[in-house]
This record gives sequence, C-alpha cells and structure tokens, in this order.
Amino acid sequence: MNLLQRLEYWGDRHHPGWMDIVRIALGIFLFYKAIDFLNNMSDLISLMSSQLSFGYFVYFLAGHYVVFAHLLGGILLIFGVLTRFACLIQIPVLLGAVFFVRSYGSMLRPYSELGITILVLLLLIYFLIAGNGPWSVKMREERPQAND
Repeated sequence: MNLLQRLEYWGDRHHPGWMDIVRIALGIFLFYKAIDFLNNMSDLISLMSSQLSFGYFVYFLAGHYVVFAHLLGGILLIFGVLTRFACLIQIPVLLGAVFFVRSYGSMLRPYSELGITILVLLLLIYFLIAGNGPWSVKMREERPQAND
C-alpha cells in the first residue's frame, strides 16, 4: 500500500460526522465567493495585474479559473461528491490568494482576509486527506456481474 492509499484509508476511517457540516459550510462559502468574484471580475483582474506582469489574456484565464474552481469545487463539496478532486482544483487558487492578499499587520483583526484564506486552505488540505465523510451523496458502485 503506497502513501496515497494509506492516507485515503486513514481519512475514510477517521472522519467524524460533524466535520461534514464544516465541509458543507466550506462548499457554500466557496460557491458564494465564486459568485462574488464573477460579479467583481474586473477587480480580480486588476489585483492580479498590479502584482504580476503578464498579458491580459493570462489574467483573464486565471480569473476565470478561480471562478470555475470555486463554483465546481463548492458544489462538489456541498454534496460530498469527488471531494478530493474538489480540494485539488482549489488548493492552487488558495495558495495564490495567500500571496495576493495583503494583511498590513491585520492578521489578528476579526474577519481578516488573510486569516480566512489560510483557514480555508487548511480546511481544503484536511478534506483532501479525510475525504467526503458519512453525510455525502454516495456514488453507485458498479458490481461485476457473474458470468453464467
């Protein structure tokens, strides 16, 4: 059993049911942020262009990837379907957000953007390891049919 299989096995066996409420809330939050980013796409692109020097097309693609990752990942996390995949597509977005969000010494302030970003990143890493949990939509498993 390799490391990935052992992590998946551990996550499936040590996932408390109450963490599913956290997973659902995280999915709702990320879905909300996707809608917020979609409504403020110009602000997101201008933030990226002030920090990096690429062409507008790169900012356009990155902005739309952020919205896509949060929309799809949020829905998948809410229902508990393909939870690890949902976390994988969002972790690069949150790692980038850690570098883009400026704290100016406000890390300990309530509702700090950097604090929320780090919390969401840590939760995504947790659900990447732990998986979906008992309160999730179960995908129907295909059972091999007996050959007569």
